Amino acid sequence: MRIGIDRMAFATTNDYLDLVELAKERGVDPNKFTIGIGQDLQAVVPPTQDIVTLGATAAKKLLTPELEKNISTVIVATESGIDNSKASAIYIKHLLGLSDFTRTVEMKEACYSATAAIQFAKGVVALNPQETVLVIAADIARYGLNTPGEVTQGAGAVAMLISQNPHILTLEDTTVAYSKDIMDFWRPLYATEALVDGKYSTNVYIEFFLQTFTRYQQLTGRELADFAALTFHMPFTKMGKKGLEGLLKDRNDEVAQRLRTQLTASQLFSRQVGNLYTGSLYLSLMSLLQNSDLRAGSRIGLFSYGSGAEGEFYTGILEDGYEHYMNNIQEELKHRHQVSVAEYEKLFSSQLGMNDRDIEFDVTNDPLPFVLKGQKDHQRIYEAK
Repeated sequence: MRIGIDRMAFATTNDYLDLVELAKERGVDPNKFTIGIGQDLQAVVPPTQDIVTLGATAAKKLLTPELEKNISTVIVATESGIDNSKASAIYIKHLLGLSDFTRTVEMKEACYSATAAIQFAKGVVALNPQETVLVIAADIARYGLNTPGEVTQGAGAVAMLISQNPHILTLEDTTVAYSKDIMDFWRPLYATEALVDGKYSTNVYIEFFLQTFTRYQQLTGRELADFAALTFHMPFTKMGKKGLEGLLKDRNDEVAQRLRTQLTASQLFSRQVGNLYTGSLYLSLMSLLQNSDLRAGSRIGLFSYGSGAEGEFYTGILEDGYEHYMNNIQEELKHRHQVSVAEYEKLFSSQLGMNDRDIEFDVTNDPLPFVLKGQKDHQRIYEAK
């Protein structure tokens, strides 16, 4: 039985910040952001949006009444949880109007957990081939205003349906997971922004990629020539380049050139949105598929990484007509609204966060189909517009 990713959809906020403008405001050479980090634009989050609304918006783009009937499970992977107990998947299931006979759960392991969710979903479908699992990777990356990590912020969600006979990517059986207790990035319960050792985290990322890919080769006997492309978790696009170059080194043959070209295709959307944490690898995959000419039957390698730390390398085979089962991301990004640095700073500081007071947001100007209206009696209030 073939099991894999049947459909994919991406959603982000309606507002974005030009990082050249941010660089000028911060007194930094813009090339440090656009070339050194590899980012051009960054999604800006209004207080009326969070992982629940973004996740529901992404899922709404791929669901039809017929597809909804087969969804048995909703898994939300996030490190931006809105409750220490209640799963964000329950809120999303309610907003989408899915059957109450639906399993709902939230998963966490930094940026990695969406990959674990996909592997678990594959197991559900293997046991119950008639079922479909909705996996949503939704996050808001925050490091604080005028901090070293500010340029690697972002927000968005990728929704995926995992089923038998998939239309996009059939997952192959061999996967390699690798984990160690490492303090390269973490967020204590009392903090709304993450703590990170950037240089150390980059080195760990590269090490985990090389460890998992080498182990994968040992198990399968496959070589680089067997891959049409490699995709990477991209908290910033330069990170994916560092991972690939750590493997290729000085190699410059036809295979190496092809992998570098496909990496560029996979970076395009991330450059315009920023860091999605759990969704970054899967936005990278969608960018690759929508900005390259890969053919059905091509093998794609996926490297997932979450600080703390866990990595996994696995593979999939492209299906015929895959391009028809995703939303057109580039077209949607064209219609966003640019905000000034001052507007961005105001929106950044207006988030609900750990506020325990009743608050009501003005949702009038938010064009997304789902919004966070505020909080009352310690309960978040969501609305489908």
